[in-house]
Amino acid sequence: MRLPRGLHLAYCTNVHPGESWAETLDSLKRWTLPVKAQVCPDGPYAIGLRLSDRASRDLSEPRTLLAFQRWLDQHNCYVFTINGFPFGQFHGTRVKEGVYRPDWTDPQRLEYTQRLFQLLARLVPPQVEGSVSTMPGSFKEFIRTPEQARLVRSNVWRCVEHIAKTCADTGCRLHLGLEPEPLGLLENSAETIRFFEELRAEHPGDARLEEHLGVNYDTCHFAVQFEEPETALESFRRHGIRLSKIHLSSALSLRPSPDSLRRLAAFAEDVYLHQVVVRLSDGSLVRFKDLDVALASPLALTNSAGTEWRVHFHIPLHTRPTSEFDTTTHHVAGVMKRLQIEPGLCSHLEMETYTWAVLPEPFKTRDVTEQIVAEYRWTLSRLAEYGLADGH
Repeated sequence: MRLPRGLHLAYCTNVHPGESWAETLDSLKRWTLPVKAQVCPDGPYAIGLRLSDRASRDLSEPRTLLAFQRWLDQHNCYVFTINGFPFGQFHGTRVKEGVYRPDWTDPQRLEYTQRLFQLLARLVPPQVEGSVSTMPGSFKEFIRTPEQARLVRSNVWRCVEHIAKTCADTGCRLHLGLEPEPLGLLENSAETIRFFEELRAEHPGDARLEEHLGVNYDTCHFAVQFEEPETALESFRRHGIRLSKIHLSSALSLRPSPDSLRRLAAFAEDVYLHQVVVRLSDGSLVRFKDLDVALASPLALTNSAGTEWRVHFHIPLHTRPTSEFDTTTHHVAGVMKRLQIEPGLCSHLEMETYTWAVLPEPFKTRDVTEQIVAEYRWTLSRLAEYGLADGH
């Protein structure tokens, strides 16, 4: 939906299963339209579209794309952003680190992302910027040689060139957002800045970098890394790196105890990767690839004072803290505060709680439509506190 100060807010439809275009459109009819009816019944409603590689190929057929454009007009909806991180199946199967395949060393990733921009250029409304979010290059353990790292940069740059040409041909304003994630090739602000500096060294003085490449800032991911929003956002600004999109999402946080760790085990599941970062009392960080690995580590047997665990498990934004678990919604608030001061920082906001199907039962008390509506109400209320939305 359109918010004051030029902001656009959507929820990411990667919460819904659907790999073909027919399945994706069915999910929009089944869940997205009922959400719209409750949160934005009369105004233009923004869709944060998730397209798999298969769905993007289906939608590229001219008659199919035209039919979708008409569907959007019919229901007073518009698309301003596409989630291009998951390439293949994202529900109902083991995803884990497979979500990083193919990575940016693979021409399939480049071709898929270029196709998303071709579609977005046909879907985004006039005078509205369009964004596509993508993985942070690769998963760290996949990149073993400097040549692989150079290939990541080369393919990302080829995509920047494609975006620039698409914009020149269509008059659109489009950009790609790399999404840092724990244990991704780019997992924090420092590594992301280094990547951009390497690209600048390889393409000196080329303005297309600043115009068409930026960061998809996921508040869950940066919070899990124990980064503070004021510091991370200022470092991107200082280094001339645009924010392409902001994912509003929240992670689990806890002080380890036998009871809290026992209850945390309910979040260990077989579909998604749930990286864990533990901050020790001396401030040092220990990283684990997945929650089950962390729970089996010696750190799970010690209850050091001052130790905090943060878990990459996207939980609903409206989740309230319990005696065992806290959340990282303070990071969301910090980003909103920065947007209040600098509303031109980023115009694309997207709620991204894709884990509804694998939430432990005590956290899954509503159906998915009710959950998304509750997230809208929570988010709009918080944005209104910062003057970024009308009162709700």
